[in-house]
Amino acid sequence: MTRVLVLGGTAEARALAEALHPRIDIISSLAGRVPGPALPVGPVRIGGFGGVDGLRQWLTAENIDAVVDATHPFAATMTAHAAKVCAELRLPHLVLARPPWDPGEATVVASDTEAAETVKQQGYSRVFLTTGRSGVKAFADSDAWLLIRAVTAPDAAVLPRRHQILLSRGPYRYDDELAILREHRIDALVTKNSGGDMTRAKLNAAGALHIPILMVARPPLPSGITTVGAVQEAADWVVAHG
Repeated sequence: MTRVLVLGGTAEARALAEALHPRIDIISSLAGRVPGPALPVGPVRIGGFGGVDGLRQWLTAENIDAVVDATHPFAATMTAHAAKVCAELRLPHLVLARPPWDPGEATVVASDTEAAETVKQQGYSRVFLTTGRSGVKAFADSDAWLLIRAVTAPDAAVLPRRHQILLSRGPYRYDDELAILREHRIDALVTKNSGGDMTRAKLNAAGALHIPILMVARPPLPSGITTVGAVQEAADWVVAHG
């Protein structure tokens, strides 16, 4: 039986595990950065691999036949490591990347740093920051008041002078997002182009209230890799490589 590593932590990864288990021998891997993660069916490992060398050793020791990278679109380091190691070991390798959002009228920026600079340049004063704990550092010196939404609390050392932390995880409802924007008198939304439906409601709510959106573009994928945008496509690929 084909032995497949699914790099997960996303709803797509869980759906893929559900589609393949138990007819395919899969192991789902989670980074372990989020407390109480939603677990997929089947065997699960939690924690990092220890960089490129650690991943190479683990794949070899576990006799992995193929790798599906279904991590978050902004998990660039893990994606790069998997692409490098799979190429070296000549392992079949697929990236399952959910389709990005259409930015529409949003201002697209290349990084968290550019988003923070744009907030300053445009003079936004009350910002809804939804880029996760890793995106807070760029706003450490911001003069704006920030409503920071994240699954886990950001490091205190990088918090801006004026802020409020909102710890929660999706999916989010349109009416709730609308209420947050109104209650906190938000005049700009900062988000990553994560794609998917779990957090799309904030875009719809901001659009309804004519609130400017700054959208951080996705990091580019490594060149030469195979990608699909749907869980069923990924499942079909795994079965074809079985």
